[in-house]
Amino acid sequence: MKGDRGGDREHGGIHFLCVNHSEMYAPIGVRIDGDDMPVHNKDVAAIFDEFADLLEIDDANPFRVRAYRNAARTVRSLGRDLSEMVAAGEDLTALPGIGTDLAAKAVEIVQTGTAKALQELQRRLPTSLEALLEIPGLGPKRIKALYRELGIKNLDQLEAAARAGRLEAVAGFGMKTQRHILDTIVARRTAERRFLLSTAREYAEPLAQWLRSTPGVTDVVIAGSYRRGRETVGDLDILVAARDPEAAMNRLADYDEVAQVAARGGTRAAVILACGIQVDVRVVARESIGAALHYFTGSKAHNIAVRRLGQQRGLRINEYGVYKGQRRVAGKTEASVFRAVGLPYIQPTLREDRGEIDAARSGRLPVLIERGDLKGDLHSHTAETDGRADLRTMARAAQAAGLQYLAITDHSRHLTVARGLDERRLRKQHESLSRLNEELSGITLLHGIEVDILEDGSLDLPASALAELDLVVAAVHGQFNLSRTKQTERIIRAMDSPCFSILAHPSGRLLNSREPYDIDMPRIIRHARQRGCFLELNAQPERLDLSDTFCRMARDEDVLVAVNSDAHAPGDFAKLDYGIVQAQRAWLEKSDVLNTRPLAQLRKLLRNTMAS
Repeated sequence: MKGDRGGDREHGGIHFLCVNHSEMYAPIGVRIDGDDMPVHNKDVAAIFDEFADLLEIDDANPFRVRAYRNAARTVRSLGRDLSEMVAAGEDLTALPGIGTDLAAKAVEIVQTGTAKALQELQRRLPTSLEALLEIPGLGPKRIKALYRELGIKNLDQLEAAARAGRLEAVAGFGMKTQRHILDTIVARRTAERRFLLSTAREYAEPLAQWLRSTPGVTDVVIAGSYRRGRETVGDLDILVAARDPEAAMNRLADYDEVAQVAARGGTRAAVILACGIQVDVRVVARESIGAALHYFTGSKAHNIAVRRLGQQRGLRINEYGVYKGQRRVAGKTEASVFRAVGLPYIQPTLREDRGEIDAARSGRLPVLIERGDLKGDLHSHTAETDGRADLRTMARAAQAAGLQYLAITDHSRHLTVARGLDERRLRKQHESLSRLNEELSGITLLHGIEVDILEDGSLDLPASALAELDLVVAAVHGQFNLSRTKQTERIIRAMDSPCFSILAHPSGRLLNSREPYDIDMPRIIRHARQRGCFLELNAQPERLDLSDTFCRMARDEDVLVAVNSDAHAPGDFAKLDYGIVQAQRAWLEKSDVLNTRPLAQLRKLLRNTMAS
């Protein structure tokens, strides 16, 4: 198991939580005696590191910061259990770098799971600010300025602010610095080997099914960033409930895609799959399954926020349970963990410390959109251009996927590689679609087009041709390297065209292969509101575009988002699931999504865009 300073794992590996129904198992070095759960050395070290990070951001005396760093290293490298030393009344000041004050804090942490001085510091500075220290050029003073002037608390907010050009309003942040920060964030995120959510599913789901067939295994849950629905994941986390943990570990080692058994012990195992994904196995007691699922689902920032709520109630929360002193008071279910800190259950897709805690406390959690809320799909292709099936086949596939309407939006003529439609072919397709609609029952086809936005912002086909359609989906397919100003103006001009309904895959990104083009997305979102048009959340797993951050911004600006499959084959409608997960991460409800409307209401909304 990889360690962490905050007591939580964001990605970590595939974690198998093997819950023994007959006897209690615990990791090496962890003593479980009834409800007695001591604080471990790593917990104390993590708190000392947290002290140092927050003090550094708070511009504290450098010698004080260094003292906490040294203390963390001392505790982490101890060959003995610090809690046993405290219980024996040993003098902790005899340890290297541990003075009277730090020794007292170590005792307090061992006995209570926290330190009052840390809680006071946490009230002043969000712990998620620590991650900003890892960005070159962002020292404590600059981080403090970003927090106080722009309210930036984490990397996601920093990235969004940099993309929106808001950093330049802070003293010491010019355009060059802003660009450097954004480039660094992007580089850091792409440097780590990450898998598309869809790719991760290809490996995780069969492995989970393999483990479910183990005698004595009662439950298997894929957790971690996968469960939170992040668009890409590093490693995977899977939790397993089993009567016989050893049998589950043996089953894991026998999986035919296991390339290497990296480690194995009585309570832990680690393997590497042939694809490079790490798989870790962890064994805990049955009554801890809810706490472990919450812990290993993350995110780290969310878990820290929940732990703080627990600290305010005199509770200690970790992967084994929720404790009042030495007594376990919750942890068998995730809901019990949330109840212990006065919160309703929070869906995994919201657990990013982006306001879900406050929303839960005030009863304002969104009723997240679900796949069944979609009435139709407004972006699909046929064999007339670069699709792989004819009109009828795509219509039947959409109907089988539970949809009531489907927009056929083949490419326009400028995209020659896709054999895009000119005016003549577009008109011919319209005739074919109209005839097919007369035959179909249970689904209605809408006629549209995915028209290219040319470099000057004009659309690839004249308004006279586009006006005959039910909708126009417009997209950038070239000239990605225009300046921020030119790219933004290009799209805004296209949005102002007489016939413009939806901006498709608005940032142009391809996850893990192509960065989004440089564009002022907040301005685009605001213009969509003014224009009365819509933005797409493209559900193709390599796109998932808009990002969850900008989808939520669209929601806040009252801009409806269309969750579309961009289907090129009958099986592609299943990809709507990924779009729904992305929409949930953006806090979208049913009413925030364009294609949850019944057909009559949808037609009215689309007519308004075509008449603008």
